[in-house]
Formats: sequence, structure tokens, C-alpha cells
Amino acid sequence: MRGVTVRLEDVAKHYSTTRAVDGLTLTIPSGTITTLLGPSGCGKTTTLKLIAGLEEPTRGKILFNDKDVTKLPPEKRNIGMVFQDLALFPHMTVFDNVAFGLRVRRVPETEIKSRVKNMLELVNLDPDLYSSRKPSQLSGGQQQRVALARALVIEPDILLLDEPFAHLDFKIKQRLLLELRRIQRRLQITTVYVTHDQNEAMAISDKVVIMNNGRVIQEGPPDQVYENPANTFVATFYGDSNLIEGSALGINGLVAIRPEKIMLNPEGRADIVYDGIVEDVIFQGPVLRLEVRVNGFTLKLIHTRTNGSMPRPGDRVRVGWRLSDMKVLRE
Repeated sequence: MRGVTVRLEDVAKHYSTTRAVDGLTLTIPSGTITTLLGPSGCGKTTTLKLIAGLEEPTRGKILFNDKDVTKLPPEKRNIGMVFQDLALFPHMTVFDNVAFGLRVRRVPETEIKSRVKNMLELVNLDPDLYSSRKPSQLSGGQQQRVALARALVIEPDILLLDEPFAHLDFKIKQRLLLELRRIQRRLQITTVYVTHDQNEAMAISDKVVIMNNGRVIQEGPPDQVYENPANTFVATFYGDSNLIEGSALGINGLVAIRPEKIMLNPEGRADIVYDGIVEDVIFQGPVLRLEVRVNGFTLKLIHTRTNGSMPRPGDRVRVGWRLSDMKVLRE
């Protein structure tokens, strides 16, 4: 059943008085990476478990290609899953860890050898070098690759990933995100990725679903959600924003402006301009993150350095932005 579209229709999961998922209606398109993004306790991992069949909804339906799988057990859903703790078997070799699901399915041993070898190569682990090693002999990034190989080797219709790179350092995480994206595009497996890290969501997703309190707050392609936040929660959780009372600008409502949209010394390029004083400067290599006090409030902005220029706290500057870069939000 390749090319699986997942649909959740008014799905809820309640634990006593806690509503972990509360009336969730969502479509996960076939062959894409859809990321469930939100703070801890927003319901994203519970949603993943509902799709996997590890939890049964209090109400609602879960469908794979229009087939109702709401009460289908996990082993009959043909799902591959990678957890945050990886759950590799410490007493088994890399080969046996990856082969585990195939042996449960009683795949012939000759086919297992071929499929495990191919999958290790796909995740950039040399079979001759790593097959006989135990998980304790691998780095964190290598263990992640083994867990991904184990999930993919069974040829699942859906791949579910629950914060799989949470414990890795930044550079390794970035490399593995690119590897995962490469593999997903090659295999075209419908993938659901859970994270609280907005940068991961932006880097990997075809579609991002922002959740809070068990509900979908906004969904869409990552760039469209970023450029057009629906409310203050999205504007401040998914990226950073300056929130300004519209009355200060002669506008009704609350206004959001992304820091990179605010220009330093705009020289006629801006529709709205303020004189201000630099309060803080954070050096980040090619860019600077500035806080500038203007007209009774502080603006955050990102400034690209040129010719080594670097404003200092206390400097008087002019800042501005275009009207088209402001977004009036609903609460």
C-alpha cells in the first residue's frame, strides 16, 4: 500500500480529565514529510501514537487511503517507527538489530542479508565495517542511522519519527536531517515527524502542523506558515516576532514583524521609520541580533554585517520596515 494518505477525522484522546488530543482533523499527504510541531504537552506525540495504533482514540476515525484503521493493531498497519530513545537492542549486533523486523515477518535469511546490506548502505553505514558492532560501539549519530535502517528495512507504508535527533549536537543533527530528507525523497514514504524544534521543522518539512493544547493551530508549507502566522502563538513559537500594539502605528489590532524584516539605517527603503538607541548586540558570525529601543518599546532585528561593521550598545541608529512586511494578527 505505497503512497498512503493519512487522515484523522475529529480524533480525540482523553486521559481522565486531560484532553491530550482534542478534536483533531488533519490530512497527511502521500509521499511527504509532515511535521507535528509544538511545545511539550501539546499532543503531538499522542497523535503519533494514535496513527501507529499504540493508542486508541476516545472518539474519531483514523484512515489510511480511505481505509478505516482506527481499531487495527499496530502490527497490521505496516508502520516503521523511530523513537527518541531509539530502543536498539544492546545485546544484538547492528546487523541483527536491523534484521529484527524481517525475522519477525519470517523473511528468508538470504533475502534478509541482502536487504540489511542495502539498507545500511542507504543510511551511509558501511556493512562490512558496522554489521558486527554492538550499539555501545557506535556514536550517537551512527545509532540514529541504525534505528532508521531498522524502521525502513521492513518497507513500511508510513514512517513515524518521534524527536529522533533530540539528543544530538547541532552539526550532527543538521547532517542527519539532510540524510533523512534524501532517503525520504528517494523512497517516497509518507513520513510524520514530531519535534518541538522550529528549525528542524523548517529544514525538513513539506508541510508543518503547529499544535497547542491538543489542537491544530495552523498548517501549511513551512514558508507560508512562517510568512503568514495566524495568531500570536504561531508568530512567537514558529520563529521570532516583534509584537507591537497597532495603536502605536495607527492600526487596529496587534502587529507582528519578523526581526529580519526590520532594516537598520533603511535610507529611504522603509515605509515606517524610527530613531532609536541600540540596547544589546549578539554576535552570530555573518549576522548580528540587535535590540533597539524606539518610541517606548524594544525591537529585535537581524542585521547582516558588511565590511566588518558592528553597532555597539548606546549607538543611535535609525530602523524601519515596509508596510507589506507587517502582519495584523488575531488573538
